[in-house]
Amino acid sequence: MDIVRQPTHFLSRSKGTSMALGETIHIAFDTLRAHKLRTFLTLLGVILAVTTLVAVISVLNGLNVYVADKVANLGANAFVIDRIGIVTNFEEWNKARKRPPLDMADFQALRDNMKLAASVAAEQDTFGDVRYGGDLSEDVTIIGATPDFARIRDIEVSNGRLLTQVDEDHRASVCVIGPDVADKFFAGRDPVGREIRAGQGEYTIVGVTVPKGTIFGDSQDNFVMIPLGTYRKEWLAPLDSVTMFVEAWSQDLMPSAEDEARVILRSRRHVPYQADDNFATIEPTSITGLWNRITGNAFGIAIWVTSVFLVVGGIVIMNIMLASVTERTREIGLRKSLGAKRRHIILQFMVESAMLAGAGGAVGIAIALVLGQIVRAVTPIPIATPVFAMLIALALSTAVGLFFGIYPAMRAARLDPIEALRAEN
Repeated sequence: MDIVRQPTHFLSRSKGTSMALGETIHIAFDTLRAHKLRTFLTLLGVILAVTTLVAVISVLNGLNVYVADKVANLGANAFVIDRIGIVTNFEEWNKARKRPPLDMADFQALRDNMKLAASVAAEQDTFGDVRYGGDLSEDVTIIGATPDFARIRDIEVSNGRLLTQVDEDHRASVCVIGPDVADKFFAGRDPVGREIRAGQGEYTIVGVTVPKGTIFGDSQDNFVMIPLGTYRKEWLAPLDSVTMFVEAWSQDLMPSAEDEARVILRSRRHVPYQADDNFATIEPTSITGLWNRITGNAFGIAIWVTSVFLVVGGIVIMNIMLASVTERTREIGLRKSLGAKRRHIILQFMVESAMLAGAGGAVGIAIALVLGQIVRAVTPIPIATPVFAMLIALALSTAVGLFFGIYPAMRAARLDPIEALRAEN
């Protein structure tokens, strides 16, 4: 008989608890809806905290994806060797600029001797004015590159062809132009076969590249690319250094390929065993690592500001809930006289406090999403709001409501029902 009663008793008790919780939520919702202005003013701290948190995470997440895709994307399985590298302070810069430039002999040593590299490309660049007829385009990037550079950097043509080894061997006066240059001089016309003037040289256009877009508002398509031999003949300046792009056979071989390249260059440049490299190696993780250090500081500041807002918002919620307990003393006494237990009173005020803070969190998320859409529409800043950020913000705001609602709930539960019924609101 007891075995039969136990499941029935358990189900009955669970059903009663569910009904009590549902009724508590309904009462809490009615209370918040009855005091709309007070509820909104109470939530300002939580709203500001959640808006700040979600907005900062959205910006940083979007920028992280953007940097990984646009800035740190050196090419498939590729790393860069140049003279300066990534420097973060003046002392490093002053030390790096004293290094001897990398030259074509260094490039040829890597190209001819590396076993772990699928290909090695060399590049140098500067800025110059480009003319076609009476039209002028200023501050165009003039790139001198070996043929493999375009393939490693994933540069493709929409019209014509890329530079070839024949162009490089003969130092040909040919060029591949970016879409910005093509649109500036040849809108609606085919530029292939026409001649443009860059600096003191004239170059026949053999191709137009596929648009790459911008990086933080700076166009990647405003360039003229010529063979590196041609560049060094016509544009080379004293102390110009060659930048080399090394493509490993696979992602797994990148560390080994980097070590191989360093050994070859250190040997060629007679660097003592104990001395540091007199050149720099840049890989995608170097760029993203620097970026993460920068954004980590920004995120830390955002967390501090969010914490302040949440604490202020939580204190305001606690004070409002204490005032609510005072206002509803007779209601609490009536409920207790009708059989409500202490846990029911605690649950009522805890749920009300959590719903109050949770509603503020939801409003803050909505505001952050709207602001994100506006920023994305009017600026080049990439915005990407991850789902986990919204869930964390909502959970955090609700937890703040629960925490700061404990004291008012306990105070309400401790009221004597007889004294409560005598109270005058």
